[in-house]
Amino acid sequence: MQSAFESVLANKNMAHQAKRGLASSGGNRQRVALVLFEHFSMMAFTGAVDALVTANLLNPEPLYEVCSFGLTATQVTSDLGIVISADHALNALEEKSWDLIILCGGFRVALREHAVLRSKLRAAAAKGAMLGGLWNGAWFLAQAHLLDGYECAFHPEGRAMMAEDYPDVRLSSRSFVIDRQRISCAGANSSLRMMLEVMRRQGAGHLISAVEEILACDQSADVQDISVMAIDSDPTLPQPLKSALELMHNNIDEPLSVDEIARCVQLSKRHLERQFCSFMKATPTRYYLELRLTRARQLIQQSNRPIADIAVATGFVSLSHFQRRFREFFDIAPGRLRTAGRSAS
Repeated sequence: MQSAFESVLANKNMAHQAKRGLASSGGNRQRVALVLFEHFSMMAFTGAVDALVTANLLNPEPLYEVCSFGLTATQVTSDLGIVISADHALNALEEKSWDLIILCGGFRVALREHAVLRSKLRAAAAKGAMLGGLWNGAWFLAQAHLLDGYECAFHPEGRAMMAEDYPDVRLSSRSFVIDRQRISCAGANSSLRMMLEVMRRQGAGHLISAVEEILACDQSADVQDISVMAIDSDPTLPQPLKSALELMHNNIDEPLSVDEIARCVQLSKRHLERQFCSFMKATPTRYYLELRLTRARQLIQQSNRPIADIAVATGFVSLSHFQRRFREFFDIAPGRLRTAGRSAS
């Protein structure tokens, strides 16, 4: 059974629905190893890991097995001075067992040869593993001649050195690069985007918008409680549609009719419906219903208001009608969702 949500708000609610109709990994998880150097960039590391872990939370079965390795020990100090306990030291990394190995660099990471790491990277490459570097982590791939002929993103402070020492590496000015079985990002801010693109190419595209909704909700200047990431930041969104969305957001307790909204934004009802279907992937009536149910779900999880009051606050004329529609969309009764959330916390 597919999710009852039709509009772009499906991404906003994916983490809170019963996991119906989503792709299953079939037990074939991607194994991802992250190698941490002393003074690695915490932000770059967490960006990459957040993408994978959040995807696991949203999918019926985990898609990724994530494990960290310290270069020389399990205790590794990040660039923030925070000590991280890695799962294992590098010697325990069985290079032929991993699908993706990512080297986590940082501004103060010492770029010097490491024979054990080089050997493991070459063995992993021979087995077809994808190899990557965050910030200047790609230097270690280049030093092992595993970036020869590949395009590579690298922190601007180190590009001159890379061009001088490894002329066979094609340095890029882009924030991240995916070139066949090599991935790289230039700094802390681009690791999340890089991993989302890796996920998309590996067949997890159905999760990317939902992961972005959770992890990138504050990238715009204004953060709404019910946001639509791709739409809010889309400069091509027609102004009348923006105005219609704002009217809906501001009139959840007493919903306007589609005719009223069309008159307010000076569009014909038919033209407004076409714009909604094109940009919001649902009719105005359907989107409005999903918007109200999304607000109801938030109030149930984040407040102590009685369910009957929440039904009224989100524009439902009767408690029974609200409960029926809520169950249709979330596959759980409102009261049970609240109880389940409190039990989990």
